[in-house]
Parts: sequence; C-alpha cells; structure tokens
Amino acid sequence: MTTTVPVRFWWKPGCATNTRQIRLLQAAGCEVEVRDLLTEPWTPARLAGFLGRRPVAEWFNPAAPAVKSGAVVPSAFTPEAALERLAAEPLLIRRPLMEIGNARASGFDTAWLATQGVALAEGPAPEGCAHGDAPAAYCPPPAAVQA
Repeated sequence: MTTTVPVRFWWKPGCATNTRQIRLLQAAGCEVEVRDLLTEPWTPARLAGFLGRRPVAEWFNPAAPAVKSGAVVPSAFTPEAALERLAAEPLLIRRPLMEIGNARASGFDTAWLATQGVALAEGPAPEGCAHGDAPAAYCPPPAAVQA
C-alpha cells in the first residue's frame, strides 16, 4: 500500500526548474499543493522555520538578479537582517520552500525529502536556473502546474 505524502511547495510561478521539481514529487506519489512564493505574506519568524538549518548565505537564491549583479551579498548578512530582507523581497529566497507536516526546508533537498518519506526516482535532481542568464520573463507560468 502506497501512502500519499502531502507537500506544500512555494515556487516562483513559471520557473522551469521548480516545474520539473513539482513533477518529480508528483511522480513519487506526493500530493503537491503549489503556492506562490512571491505573493505569500512572509514574516521573518515564518521564514526562519524554512531557512534556519542552513548557513545564512544559502538562504538566498544565487540566480536572483540582485545576487548575480552583486547588489546583494548574502555572506554580508546577519541572520536577523537576512530574514528581514528576504521577507521584504521574496525573489531573493532560495527556492523552493517546502513543508511536509511540521517539517520545513529550502531548496530541493533530496536528502531532506528522503527523511520525510519521499522516494524520488533515481537520477540528478534539478537545481539552479534552467535558463542560465535568460531574463525571468522567459518562464511563463505553465497552466498544468499552477494551483
């Protein structure tokens, strides 16, 4: 008997990599509830539950334009300042954010998923921007994935 694992998944709508990650979770038998990372009402306290177990610099999305340009330097932030900035500018948050039961994580962490009972198909898990330096507008939201 297979147990369905409910996963809340916060993504940047239209992100090709997040779309592939959602499909992997669905193929593993997860019931994925897709949420918009950019419009969610984040607070520093709420974000801390997703990000706290990683070093502060890893809380930031390395593909975010402000990070890539050097306007935002993740390693320069204290935890408190980082959480304030990320809550104010969710495009800077490392994606996806995931929640399974009371457990939370940032990034598509396959080891964490395994500890939550999610058995992904063998092979590399998609990470990073699928379009390299292409503009964000390159990823229109796919209708088949949107919640």
